[in-house]
Order: sequence, then structure tokens, then C-alpha cells
Amino acid sequence: MKIFNKITNSYTKKTPFVAYRKPNGDAISGFFMNDDSLFYVDDFTEKGFVFAPFDNQQKAILFPKETSEFILEDLSFDSIDFKESEFSMNENSKEHHIKLVDKTIGEIINNDLKKVVISRKEALEITDFDLIKIYQKLLQSYKNAFVYVWFHPKVGLWLGASPETLLNIEKNIFKTMSLAGTQVYKNTQNVVWKSKELEEQQLVTDFIESQLTGISSNLKIDKKETIKAGNLLHLCTKVSGELDKNSTLKTLIRALHPTPAVCGLPRENAKKFILENEQYNRSFYTGFLGELNFQKNKIASKSSSLFVNLRCMNIIENNVSIFVGGGITKDSNSKKEWEETVSKSKVMKRVL
Repeated sequence: MKIFNKITNSYTKKTPFVAYRKPNGDAISGFFMNDDSLFYVDDFTEKGFVFAPFDNQQKAILFPKETSEFILEDLSFDSIDFKESEFSMNENSKEHHIKLVDKTIGEIINNDLKKVVISRKEALEITDFDLIKIYQKLLQSYKNAFVYVWFHPKVGLWLGASPETLLNIEKNIFKTMSLAGTQVYKNTQNVVWKSKELEEQQLVTDFIESQLTGISSNLKIDKKETIKAGNLLHLCTKVSGELDKNSTLKTLIRALHPTPAVCGLPRENAKKFILENEQYNRSFYTGFLGELNFQKNKIASKSSSLFVNLRCMNIIENNVSIFVGGGITKDSNSKKEWEETVSKSKVMKRVL
């Protein structure tokens, strides 16, 4: 495929690019910049590809459409056989995460916090790094995810397979989702969710509804459903509506990001707790990325398609950082929360 060669050439020459396949898609798209200029989003009226951090006070990076070559290609490559690598577990990391979760549970019980999403960064070392092979493994393994590779020499190299849509909007009609609750897929159709996961997911749905009520109309909230992402299952509620004429895309994004699925409730209090206690910089993990005000041709209407940056990794030479987390409520069990992050880390470890 031409696009894989283009990825290799751009990465070798250290010029910025992104390549991505939308969930259940059969085509791969890419923006390839001509030089290593660094552009930022100002008010979300720009056109191109956006890559935004978790902290919504920090600037989002833009690959502008007018200074990039856009490629769209049908996806095809030879199937890859691969064995899962075994990575040793860091006991200090385990102890630290369990302590932090216990502290978070205490904070929720004693204060007005309802939920906090606590995450960790896991450092791994790999040999024989092959960017295209890793990306193709992600594409092959996670067909119903937003699978991407993003690079800017002044920022870094990121890959991911996200199961969560932040926002799809065409003209003023939008779709989003409430995604929370996790369990390992055990090859059965009879999935049972415990009250902790059901409550956690309902908190996210209620937040989204309250945030959107003042800026939209015709709000429709579907019934909960179970969706599969790799080896994991999640609870999902689809939400749709119509953005008011006096509201903007920026208003909508600010209302949703960061969602309680990656931050917590109340949002500002949870975010403050995360920034003060996680002891590492999330950077673009739990931020969002995707097409911004994009028009594939003159006939098509302008649309934005944004995804939460979950199940992702940051690679510097042979050093990989994997990011995983989980929603903590008053009913959480710290050891089970640790085990959930271990399950989530396998999404990225499978392809390394």
C-alpha cells in the first residue's frame, strides 16, 4: 500500500504525519505535512487533523488541511501471525497504584467526589522496532476501534486503538457516547454487569445529558449495550442531538472533554485530584484526536470525527510508555482496579 510507504518515508525524514482507520472501516486515511512546523488549534474552526491533550487548558495540535497532503486508500495487507510477548510486572508500580486507588476511595467517601479516573504509565523496552508491523498488528487486532499512528518530531510518536467516540458532528447533528465499566471478555454472550459498573456508567450518561441540555435540542439517549473492544467488554450508551444555532463546535467539545469516563465527577474537582496525585504527565493520553471540520470533496458537508485517546502508547526509540486507567467510585476494590489496568495494558502489549 502506498500509505505504508508514505508513513515509512515521513518517519525516516522526520516530517509530521497521521494515518488512521475509523471503527469497522475498510479504508485508511492520512495527513502528511510538508515540513516540521508546529500548528495549534485556536477556536476549533480550523480544518485538518487535531491531536489534543487530556488537560483542556493546554493547546491542541493541528495538522492543517491546506499544508498537508491527504491520502485515502482501501486497506489491504497480508495477515500477520504473532505471538503475545510476556512482559514482567513491576511490583513497585503495583504497590503505588493500589495505594493511590485506596487514597482515591477515601477521598470520594469523605468529600463531594463521586468518581475519579486513576491511571498509570507503564514503561517497556522492545527490540527490533518496526513501526509498520506494529501499526498493521493494531489494524488487524482491533477492527472496531479507531486505530492510528501519529508523529511529529517536536512532539513524539503515538499509536493507539481507541474504542471510544468523543464526538461525530455533521452540519449541526452530533453523536457521542457514554462509555464506562470494564470486564474481560470470556467468550460468552451472557454478560453480567455488577452494580458498581452500572452505576459508574450511569454517572457518565447523566453528566453528558446535563452538559448537552443547555446547548442542544432533540437529545436522544439510547439504552445501555455491551460492546467488545479487543479482549475487553464495556458498557456503552449512544447519545445524539442537534447543536443549537448559537452554540459552536468549541462549545460542544468543551462541554464533553474531558468526559467522566476519563476524568471523573464533579469534573473540575476530579481533574484537580488527578493532576495533583497521579505523579506523571498524561500528555495526550485521555485527550482526543481526529478529523476537524473536514470535507472530503466539494459535495460532502463539513464534518468532525473525534475519538478519545485510549488504549494508546508513546514510543521513543526502543522505549515504550503504555497508559492504562480505570474509574474509581466508593465501591471500588483497589486490587481489582489494579487487575483491570493489567487487562487493559494487554491491548497494546499484544502488538509489541
